[in-house]
Amino acid sequence: MLAVRAATAVGRVRRWPAGLAWGLWGLVLAGLGAFAWFDQLVRQAGQPDLVVAGPDVIPPVLGAVGVATVGALVAGRRPGHPVGWLMLSFGLSLSAAGGALAYTNYSVARAGAPPAAELVALWLPATIVTAMACNGFILLLTPTGALPSPRWRWWAGITAATPAVLLLAVTLARPSSPVRPVRSPLDLSVLEGGPLVAYQTAFAVVISAVVVAAASLVARFRRARGVERQQLRWVALGTVLVALLALVNLATLALGAFALAPLVGGLNPPIFAAAVGAAILRYRLYDLDRIISRTLAYGLLTLLLGGGYAAAVLVLGQLFGAGEQTPSWAVAGATLAAAALFQPARRRIQAAVDRRFNRRRYHAARTVQAFSARLREQIDLDTLSAELLAVVDQTVEPTRASFWTLPRPYQEAKTRA
Repeated sequence: MLAVRAATAVGRVRRWPAGLAWGLWGLVLAGLGAFAWFDQLVRQAGQPDLVVAGPDVIPPVLGAVGVATVGALVAGRRPGHPVGWLMLSFGLSLSAAGGALAYTNYSVARAGAPPAAELVALWLPATIVTAMACNGFILLLTPTGALPSPRWRWWAGITAATPAVLLLAVTLARPSSPVRPVRSPLDLSVLEGGPLVAYQTAFAVVISAVVVAAASLVARFRRARGVERQQLRWVALGTVLVALLALVNLATLALGAFALAPLVGGLNPPIFAAAVGAAILRYRLYDLDRIISRTLAYGLLTLLLGGGYAAAVLVLGQLFGAGEQTPSWAVAGATLAAAALFQPARRRIQAAVDRRFNRRRYHAARTVQAFSARLREQIDLDTLSAELLAVVDQTVEPTRASFWTLPRPYQEAKTRA
Protein backbone atom coordinates (compact mmCIF):
# COMPACT_ATOMS: atom_id res chain seq x y z
CA MET A 1 0.00 0.00 0.00
CA LEU A 2 2.82 2.39 0.90
CA ALA A 3 4.59 1.55 -2.36
CA VAL A 4 1.45 2.39 -4.35
CA ARG A 5 1.07 5.72 -2.53
CA ALA A 6 4.74 6.55 -3.07
CA ALA A 7 4.48 5.75 -6.79
CA THR A 8 1.36 7.92 -7.05
CA ALA A 9 3.11 10.81 -5.31
CA VAL A 10 6.12 10.50 -7.60
CA GLY A 11 3.83 10.51 -10.65
CA ARG A 12 2.14 13.69 -9.44
CA VAL A 13 5.49 15.39 -8.86
CA ARG A 14 6.57 14.46 -12.36
CA ARG A 15 3.32 15.71 -13.90
CA TRP A 16 3.15 19.15 -12.30
CA PRO A 17 5.85 20.78 -14.48
CA ALA A 18 3.99 19.71 -17.62
CA GLY A 19 0.74 21.08 -16.19
CA LEU A 20 2.41 24.37 -15.29
CA ALA A 21 4.02 24.63 -18.73
CA TRP A 22 0.76 24.10 -20.58
CA GLY A 23 -1.00 26.44 -18.16
CA LEU A 24 1.44 29.20 -19.14
CA TRP A 25 0.82 28.31 -22.78
CA GLY A 26 -2.88 28.85 -22.11
CA LEU A 27 -2.06 32.30 -20.69
CA VAL A 28 -0.35 33.15 -23.98
CA LEU A 29 -3.57 32.35 -25.84
CA ALA A 30 -5.57 34.27 -23.24
CA GLY A 31 -3.43 37.35 -23.81
CA LEU A 32 -4.00 37.13 -27.56
CA GLY A 33 -7.70 36.71 -26.90
CA ALA A 34 -7.67 39.87 -24.77
CA PHE A 35 -5.95 41.69 -27.63
CA ALA A 36 -8.72 40.67 -30.05
CA TRP A 37 -11.44 41.57 -27.52
CA PHE A 38 -10.12 45.08 -26.83
CA ASP A 39 -9.66 45.63 -30.54
CA GLN A 40 -13.31 44.75 -31.07
CA LEU A 41 -14.32 47.19 -28.31
CA VAL A 42 -12.36 49.92 -30.12
CA ARG A 43 -14.35 49.18 -33.29
CA GLN A 44 -17.61 49.37 -31.34
CA ALA A 45 -16.52 52.72 -29.88
CA GLY A 46 -16.43 54.13 -33.40
CA GLN A 47 -12.66 54.60 -33.60
CA PRO A 48 -11.53 52.45 -36.58
CA ASP A 49 -8.26 54.41 -36.82
CA LEU A 50 -7.20 52.95 -33.45
CA VAL A 51 -7.76 49.32 -34.47
CA VAL A 52 -4.45 47.44 -34.45
CA ALA A 53 -5.46 44.11 -36.04
CA GLY A 54 -4.05 43.68 -39.53
CA PRO A 55 -1.23 42.03 -41.49
CA ASP A 56 1.38 43.65 -39.25
CA VAL A 57 0.26 41.59 -36.25
CA ILE A 58 0.78 38.22 -37.99
CA PRO A 59 4.52 37.88 -37.16
CA PRO A 60 4.19 38.55 -33.42
CA VAL A 61 1.13 36.30 -33.12
CA LEU A 62 2.84 33.42 -34.92
CA GLY A 63 5.99 34.06 -32.92
CA ALA A 64 4.16 34.05 -29.58
CA VAL A 65 2.13 30.91 -30.25
CA GLY A 66 4.90 28.97 -32.03
CA VAL A 67 7.68 29.70 -29.56
CA ALA A 68 5.39 29.16 -26.56
CA THR A 69 4.24 25.79 -27.95
CA VAL A 70 7.82 24.58 -28.33
CA GLY A 71 8.58 25.96 -24.87
CA ALA A 72 5.70 24.03 -23.34
CA LEU A 73 6.91 20.80 -24.95
CA VAL A 74 10.49 21.34 -23.76
CA ALA A 75 9.50 22.46 -20.25
CA GLY A 76 7.07 19.55 -19.88
CA ARG A 77 9.66 16.92 -20.86
CA ARG A 78 12.80 18.62 -19.52
CA PRO A 79 11.58 20.76 -16.59
CA GLY A 80 15.12 21.28 -15.32
CA HIS A 81 16.21 22.92 -18.56
CA PRO A 82 15.74 26.72 -18.44
CA VAL A 83 15.30 27.25 -22.19
CA GLY A 84 11.77 25.78 -22.20
CA TRP A 85 10.63 28.24 -19.52
CA LEU A 86 12.42 31.09 -21.32
CA MET A 87 10.49 30.27 -24.50
CA LEU A 88 7.26 30.41 -22.53
CA SER A 89 8.36 33.77 -21.08
CA PHE A 90 9.09 35.00 -24.61
CA GLY A 91 5.58 34.01 -25.74
CA LEU A 92 4.01 35.59 -22.65
CA SER A 93 5.90 38.84 -23.27
CA LEU A 94 4.67 39.10 -26.87
CA SER A 95 1.14 38.19 -25.80
CA ALA A 96 1.23 40.81 -23.04
CA ALA A 97 2.49 43.36 -25.57
CA GLY A 98 -0.53 42.72 -27.79
CA GLY A 99 -2.98 42.95 -24.91
CA ALA A 100 -1.39 46.13 -23.52
CA LEU A 101 -1.36 47.74 -26.97
CA ALA A 102 -5.06 47.09 -27.55
CA TYR A 103 -5.92 48.17 -23.97
CA THR A 104 -4.03 51.44 -24.41
CA ASN A 105 -5.92 52.31 -27.60
CA TYR A 106 -9.20 51.27 -25.98
CA SER A 107 -8.49 53.69 -23.13
CA VAL A 108 -8.08 56.47 -25.71
CA ALA A 109 -11.24 55.49 -27.63
CA ARG A 110 -13.39 55.30 -24.52
CA ALA A 111 -14.58 58.46 -22.78
CA GLY A 112 -12.84 58.35 -19.42
CA ALA A 113 -9.65 56.30 -19.20
CA PRO A 114 -9.98 52.79 -17.71
CA PRO A 115 -8.05 51.92 -14.55
CA ALA A 116 -4.25 51.90 -14.76
CA ALA A 117 -4.32 52.94 -18.43
CA GLU A 118 -1.42 55.34 -17.90
CA LEU A 119 0.81 52.68 -16.35
CA VAL A 120 -0.10 50.13 -19.02
CA ALA A 121 0.80 52.59 -21.77
CA LEU A 122 4.05 53.43 -19.97
CA TRP A 123 5.02 49.78 -19.48
CA LEU A 124 4.05 48.69 -23.00
CA PRO A 125 7.55 48.88 -24.59
CA ALA A 126 8.97 47.00 -21.59
CA THR A 127 7.22 43.85 -22.80
CA ILE A 128 9.35 43.87 -25.97
CA VAL A 129 12.49 44.53 -23.89
CA THR A 130 11.62 41.46 -21.80
CA ALA A 131 11.01 39.34 -24.90
CA MET A 132 14.36 40.34 -26.37
CA ALA A 133 16.13 39.59 -23.09
CA CYS A 134 14.51 36.12 -23.07
CA ASN A 135 15.66 35.62 -26.65
CA GLY A 136 19.22 36.47 -25.64
CA PHE A 137 19.12 33.94 -22.81
CA ILE A 138 17.68 31.27 -25.12
CA LEU A 139 20.64 31.65 -27.45
CA LEU A 140 23.10 31.85 -24.56
CA LEU A 141 21.88 28.68 -22.79
CA THR A 142 21.25 26.46 -25.84
CA PRO A 143 21.67 23.49 -25.89
CA THR A 144 23.07 22.47 -22.48
CA GLY A 145 21.10 24.85 -20.28
CA ALA A 146 24.33 26.28 -18.81
CA LEU A 147 26.43 29.28 -19.72
CA PRO A 148 29.31 28.64 -22.15
CA SER A 149 31.74 29.40 -19.30
CA PRO A 150 31.69 31.09 -15.86
CA ARG A 151 33.06 34.26 -17.45
CA TRP A 152 29.62 34.87 -18.95
CA ARG A 153 27.93 35.35 -15.54
CA TRP A 154 28.38 39.13 -15.44
CA TRP A 155 26.87 39.54 -18.91
CA ALA A 156 23.96 37.26 -18.03
CA GLY A 157 23.39 39.31 -14.86
CA ILE A 158 23.26 42.57 -16.85
CA THR A 159 20.79 41.06 -19.35
CA ALA A 160 18.54 39.73 -16.59
CA ALA A 161 18.60 42.98 -14.59
CA THR A 162 17.78 45.23 -17.57
CA PRO A 163 13.96 44.64 -17.70
CA ALA A 164 13.60 44.92 -13.90
CA VAL A 165 15.65 48.14 -13.66
CA LEU A 166 13.77 49.54 -16.67
CA LEU A 167 10.36 48.98 -15.07
CA LEU A 168 11.51 50.61 -11.86
CA ALA A 169 13.03 53.59 -13.70
CA VAL A 170 10.02 54.37 -15.90
CA THR A 171 7.63 53.94 -12.95
CA LEU A 172 9.53 56.41 -10.79
CA ALA A 173 9.98 58.89 -13.64
CA ARG A 174 6.54 58.56 -15.21
CA PRO A 175 5.17 61.75 -16.79
CA SER A 176 1.73 63.17 -16.06
CA SER A 177 0.77 63.50 -19.73
CA PRO A 178 -2.51 61.88 -20.87
CA VAL A 179 -2.58 58.51 -22.58
CA ARG A 180 -2.07 58.73 -26.34
CA PRO A 181 -2.73 56.08 -29.02
CA VAL A 182 0.17 53.91 -30.18
CA ARG A 183 0.56 51.67 -33.23
CA SER A 184 3.34 49.41 -31.98
CA PRO A 185 5.05 48.48 -28.69
CA LEU A 186 8.27 49.72 -30.33
CA ASP A 187 6.78 53.20 -30.81
CA LEU A 188 8.69 55.47 -28.41
CA SER A 189 7.50 58.73 -29.96
CA VAL A 190 4.84 59.14 -27.27
CA LEU A 191 7.53 59.11 -24.55
CA GLU A 192 9.75 61.96 -23.44
CA GLY A 193 12.26 62.78 -20.75
CA GLY A 194 13.50 60.10 -18.38
CA PRO A 195 11.34 57.19 -19.68
CA LEU A 196 12.54 57.77 -23.23
CA VAL A 197 16.21 57.67 -22.19
CA ALA A 198 15.59 54.57 -20.06
CA TYR A 199 13.96 52.72 -22.95
CA GLN A 200 16.65 53.69 -25.43
CA THR A 201 19.33 52.42 -23.06
CA ALA A 202 17.43 49.20 -22.37
CA PHE A 203 16.89 48.47 -26.06
CA ALA A 204 20.60 49.01 -26.73
CA VAL A 205 21.49 46.53 -23.96
CA VAL A 206 19.09 43.75 -25.03
CA ILE A 207 19.94 44.09 -28.72
CA SER A 208 23.60 43.74 -27.78
CA ALA A 209 22.66 40.73 -25.64
CA VAL A 210 21.04 38.97 -28.61
CA VAL A 211 24.03 39.67 -30.89
CA VAL A 212 26.56 38.52 -28.27
CA ALA A 213 24.50 35.40 -27.50
CA ALA A 214 24.43 34.49 -31.20
CA ALA A 215 28.21 34.87 -31.29
CA SER A 216 28.47 32.61 -28.23
CA LEU A 217 26.64 29.88 -30.18
CA VAL A 218 29.29 30.06 -32.91
CA ALA A 219 32.08 29.84 -30.32
CA ARG A 220 30.29 26.98 -28.55
CA PHE A 221 29.94 25.06 -31.83
CA ARG A 222 33.67 25.34 -32.51
CA ARG A 223 34.52 23.84 -29.11
CA ALA A 224 31.70 21.29 -28.94
CA ARG A 225 32.23 17.57 -29.40
CA GLY A 226 30.00 14.52 -29.45
CA VAL A 227 26.34 14.97 -28.49
CA GLU A 228 26.58 18.73 -27.95
CA ARG A 229 27.96 19.23 -31.45
CA GLN A 230 25.08 17.18 -32.89
CA GLN A 231 22.63 19.31 -30.93
CA LEU A 232 24.14 22.52 -32.26
CA ARG A 233 23.79 21.19 -35.79
CA TRP A 234 20.02 21.31 -35.26
CA VAL A 235 20.40 24.98 -34.32
CA ALA A 236 22.53 25.55 -37.42
CA LEU A 237 19.83 23.94 -39.58
CA GLY A 238 17.20 26.25 -38.06
CA THR A 239 19.42 29.25 -38.77
CA VAL A 240 19.80 28.21 -42.41
CA LEU A 241 16.04 27.78 -42.81
CA VAL A 242 15.40 31.19 -41.25
CA ALA A 243 17.92 32.75 -43.65
CA LEU A 244 16.21 31.07 -46.62
CA LEU A 245 12.83 32.36 -45.43
CA ALA A 246 14.32 35.85 -45.20
CA LEU A 247 15.33 35.57 -48.87
CA VAL A 248 11.83 34.36 -49.76
CA ASN A 249 10.41 37.32 -47.86
CA LEU A 250 12.56 39.73 -49.85
CA ALA A 251 11.43 38.03 -53.07
CA THR A 252 7.75 38.39 -52.13
CA LEU A 253 8.29 42.08 -51.42
CA ALA A 254 10.14 42.55 -54.72
CA LEU A 255 7.28 40.85 -56.60
CA GLY A 256 4.70 43.04 -54.89
CA ALA A 257 3.10 40.25 -52.82
CA PHE A 258 2.91 42.43 -49.73
CA ALA A 259 0.15 40.32 -48.16
CA LEU A 260 2.42 37.26 -48.01
CA ALA A 261 5.41 39.06 -46.47
CA PRO A 262 4.05 39.16 -42.88
CA LEU A 263 3.09 35.48 -43.04
CA VAL A 264 6.53 34.43 -44.30
CA GLY A 265 8.25 36.64 -41.73
CA GLY A 266 6.12 35.25 -38.93
CA LEU A 267 7.35 31.71 -39.62
CA ASN A 268 10.92 32.55 -38.60
CA PRO A 269 10.54 32.42 -34.78
CA PRO A 270 8.58 29.10 -34.73
CA ILE A 271 11.06 27.41 -37.10
CA PHE A 272 14.09 28.48 -35.09
CA ALA A 273 12.34 27.57 -31.82
CA ALA A 274 11.51 24.12 -33.23
CA ALA A 275 15.19 23.61 -34.11
CA VAL A 276 16.25 24.62 -30.59
CA GLY A 277 13.60 22.33 -29.08
CA ALA A 278 14.75 19.39 -31.21
CA ALA A 279 18.35 20.05 -30.11
CA ILE A 280 17.45 20.12 -26.42
CA LEU A 281 15.22 17.03 -26.60
CA ARG A 282 17.93 15.33 -28.71
CA TYR A 283 15.46 14.38 -31.40
CA ARG A 284 17.02 12.20 -34.13
CA LEU A 285 20.51 13.60 -33.53
CA TYR A 286 22.27 11.00 -35.58
CA ASP A 287 19.74 11.11 -38.41
CA LEU A 288 20.39 14.82 -38.90
CA ASP A 289 22.51 14.29 -42.02
CA ARG A 290 19.57 12.51 -43.62
CA ILE A 291 17.17 15.26 -42.56
CA ILE A 292 19.44 17.97 -43.95
CA SER A 293 19.95 16.16 -47.25
CA ARG A 294 16.20 15.53 -47.62
CA THR A 295 15.42 19.16 -46.81
CA LEU A 296 17.88 20.44 -49.37
CA ALA A 297 16.81 17.91 -51.99
CA TYR A 298 13.08 18.60 -51.71
CA GLY A 299 13.67 22.35 -51.46
CA LEU A 300 15.67 22.35 -54.69
CA LEU A 301 13.14 20.00 -56.30
CA THR A 302 10.28 22.33 -55.38
CA LEU A 303 12.10 25.34 -56.80
CA LEU A 304 12.99 23.48 -60.00
CA LEU A 305 9.57 22.00 -60.72
CA GLY A 306 7.70 25.10 -59.53
CA GLY A 307 9.83 27.37 -61.69
CA GLY A 308 9.56 25.03 -64.68
CA TYR A 309 5.78 24.78 -64.28
CA ALA A 310 5.35 28.56 -64.06
CA ALA A 311 7.65 29.13 -67.02
CA ALA A 312 5.85 26.52 -69.15
CA VAL A 313 2.41 27.97 -68.39
CA LEU A 314 3.66 31.50 -69.04
CA VAL A 315 5.36 30.65 -72.34
CA LEU A 316 2.46 28.55 -73.66
CA GLY A 317 0.01 31.20 -72.57
CA GLN A 318 1.93 33.89 -74.44
CA LEU A 319 2.21 31.75 -77.58
CA PHE A 320 -1.26 30.24 -77.78
CA GLY A 321 -3.37 32.19 -75.29
CA ALA A 322 -6.26 34.38 -76.34
CA GLY A 323 -5.60 37.73 -74.75
CA GLU A 324 -4.60 37.20 -71.11
CA GLN A 325 -6.29 33.80 -70.70
CA THR A 326 -4.03 30.73 -70.64
CA PRO A 327 -5.48 27.69 -72.47
CA SER A 328 -6.58 24.87 -70.20
CA TRP A 329 -4.59 22.33 -72.23
CA ALA A 330 -1.42 24.35 -71.49
CA VAL A 331 -2.05 24.14 -67.74
CA ALA A 332 -2.84 20.41 -67.99
CA GLY A 333 0.26 19.75 -70.10
CA ALA A 334 2.54 21.64 -67.69
CA THR A 335 1.05 19.72 -64.76
CA LEU A 336 1.59 16.33 -66.44
CA ALA A 337 5.14 17.29 -67.39
CA ALA A 338 5.94 18.29 -63.80
CA ALA A 339 4.47 15.01 -62.50
CA ALA A 340 6.47 12.97 -65.03
CA LEU A 341 9.70 14.74 -64.14
CA PHE A 342 9.23 14.42 -60.36
CA GLN A 343 10.85 11.01 -59.73
CA PRO A 344 13.80 11.35 -62.17
CA ALA A 345 14.54 14.86 -60.95
CA ARG A 346 14.27 13.77 -57.30
CA ARG A 347 16.77 10.92 -57.79
CA ARG A 348 19.29 13.13 -59.58
CA ILE A 349 18.98 16.00 -57.12
CA GLN A 350 19.21 13.64 -54.12
CA ALA A 351 22.36 12.05 -55.54
CA ALA A 352 23.90 15.48 -56.15
CA VAL A 353 23.04 16.63 -52.62
CA ASP A 354 24.48 13.47 -51.08
CA ARG A 355 27.71 13.87 -53.04
CA ARG A 356 28.06 17.49 -51.94
CA PHE A 357 26.58 17.67 -48.45
CA ASN A 358 26.36 14.10 -47.14
CA ARG A 359 29.69 12.58 -48.04
CA ARG A 360 29.46 9.85 -45.37
CA ARG A 361 26.29 8.38 -46.90
CA TYR A 362 27.72 8.71 -50.40
CA HIS A 363 31.00 7.01 -49.45
CA ALA A 364 29.11 4.31 -47.54
CA ALA A 365 27.04 3.51 -50.62
CA ARG A 366 30.18 3.38 -52.75
CA THR A 367 31.90 1.10 -50.20
CA VAL A 368 28.98 -1.34 -50.08
CA GLN A 369 28.77 -1.36 -53.87
CA ALA A 370 32.49 -2.17 -54.18
CA PHE A 371 32.21 -4.89 -51.54
CA SER A 372 29.27 -6.46 -53.37
CA ALA A 373 31.38 -6.72 -56.52
CA ARG A 374 34.26 -8.19 -54.52
CA LEU A 375 31.94 -10.68 -52.82
CA ARG A 376 31.08 -12.32 -56.11
CA GLU A 377 34.75 -13.13 -56.71
CA GLN A 378 35.91 -14.07 -53.18
CA ILE A 379 35.82 -17.68 -51.96
CA ASP A 380 38.33 -17.58 -49.05
CA LEU A 381 36.29 -17.28 -45.84
CA ASP A 382 39.12 -15.75 -43.79
CA THR A 383 39.70 -12.99 -46.32
CA LEU A 384 35.94 -12.53 -46.71
CA SER A 385 35.39 -12.15 -42.95
CA ALA A 386 38.18 -9.57 -42.65
CA GLU A 387 36.81 -7.55 -45.58
CA LEU A 388 33.25 -7.76 -44.25
CA LEU A 389 34.28 -6.46 -40.82
CA ALA A 390 36.21 -3.64 -42.48
CA VAL A 391 33.18 -2.62 -44.55
CA VAL A 392 30.90 -2.71 -41.49
CA ASP A 393 33.36 -0.55 -39.57
CA GLN A 394 33.57 2.04 -42.38
CA THR A 395 29.85 2.30 -43.09
CA VAL A 396 28.06 1.66 -39.78
CA GLU A 397 30.88 2.60 -37.35
CA PRO A 398 29.78 0.28 -34.49
CA THR A 399 31.59 0.09 -31.16
CA ARG A 400 32.01 -3.69 -31.59
CA ALA A 401 31.58 -6.11 -34.50
CA SER A 402 32.03 -9.87 -34.84
CA PHE A 403 31.70 -12.39 -37.67
CA TRP A 404 30.53 -15.92 -36.92
CA THR A 405 30.91 -18.89 -39.29
CA LEU A 406 30.23 -22.59 -39.00
CA PRO A 407 33.09 -24.78 -37.71
CA ARG A 408 35.32 -26.19 -40.45
CA PRO A 409 34.57 -29.92 -39.75
CA TYR A 410 30.86 -29.20 -40.11
CA GLN A 411 31.48 -27.27 -43.33
CA GLU A 412 33.55 -30.14 -44.78
CA ALA A 413 30.91 -32.73 -43.83
CA LYS A 414 28.20 -30.58 -45.38
CA THR A 415 30.31 -30.20 -48.56
CA ARG A 416 30.87 -34.02 -48.86
CA ALA A 417 27.16 -34.62 -48.38
